[in-house]
Amino acid sequence: MKFVIIFGPPAVGKMTVGMELEKLTGLKLFHNHMSIEVVLPFFDFDTPEFSYLVNLIRMEMFKKIAKSNSKGLIFTYVWGFHDKFEGKYIQKIARIFEKEGAKVYYVELEADLKERLKRNKHADRLRHKPSKRNLKLSEYRLLEDEKKWRMNSKPGEIRKKNYLKINNTLFRPLEVAHTIKKRFRF
Repeated sequence: MKFVIIFGPPAVGKMTVGMELEKLTGLKLFHNHMSIEVVLPFFDFDTPEFSYLVNLIRMEMFKKIAKSNSKGLIFTYVWGFHDKFEGKYIQKIARIFEKEGAKVYYVELEADLKERLKRNKHADRLRHKPSKRNLKLSEYRLLEDEKKWRMNSKPGEIRKKNYLKINNTLFRPLEVAHTIKKRFRF
């Protein structure tokens, strides 16, 4: 089994790259908004209830999939490098899969802010992420997060065997998915 974590800042293309990688590999995609959108109608984003339920959904999915006969899973996430607990969270979810004999792959995406603001309005993003449909609010949050958080690693910060960092500003999602597939021999 393979567990692929695709991470990077909002609107970098994690979900769309994950969709293309899913088609190329047969691994199932669990993008981060699949859990977020279930909980958001009931609890606001920054509440303890929201965090608890989103985490519960994700952890239970990870545990069940890791123990299944699935080929594997692609998970997308905004990893806040400014917060040491974020790194511990990534380790925790990776261990769930490693404990069951899976290989874990880390794919970091980065793109210019101008391109991310453009992608933030993309129809595919809005179709799969209802909470992003208020474009004014979504863009505001993207820009605020950019000021407050560091969502890409520094050179040498991630020392994982199966790690790949791609600046996908100028590349289509399918090209990025092919690069990932080739690099990790999926």
